[in-house]
Amino acid sequence: MNFYNVKYVAAAALIGLALGGGISMAQAGIDDYEFQLVQSAIRKSDAAVVVVRLIDKRSGKVVPDAVIFAQRVDMAPDGMEMMTSPIEPLPSTEPGIYRFKANLMMPGGYRLSLGAKVQGETGSLENKLEFKATP
Repeated sequence: MNFYNVKYVAAAALIGLALGGGISMAQAGIDDYEFQLVQSAIRKSDAAVVVVRLIDKRSGKVVPDAVIFAQRVDMAPDGMEMMTSPIEPLPSTEPGIYRFKANLMMPGGYRLSLGAKVQGETGSLENKLEFKATP
């Protein structure tokens, strides 16, 4: 192997390492996660239970142990964003499932807004989920 061949082999090896190294160092980002409603219609009640799951969109698996630091329920889908309802977290019954008790006293469209930190990720996850309260 002469000098020119060694030079081309070395260049190809460096390109391969650069491309392979870039792929192996790729990590999940906060955009790879989302909350999903378990039910899109919930019976109206002063103690309605709203259940969501946190999903890793790449694998479709649920993500346990997120820290939810913000939750809000309002009637934005019906044009009444300022009409909020009390909401409080409930204990989870299974990993990756997050439950909330909300006061849904009138039927109509509601929006659940959540802010959370996912373990091992930087940044905050924010989702807005719409559902209906039924009579």
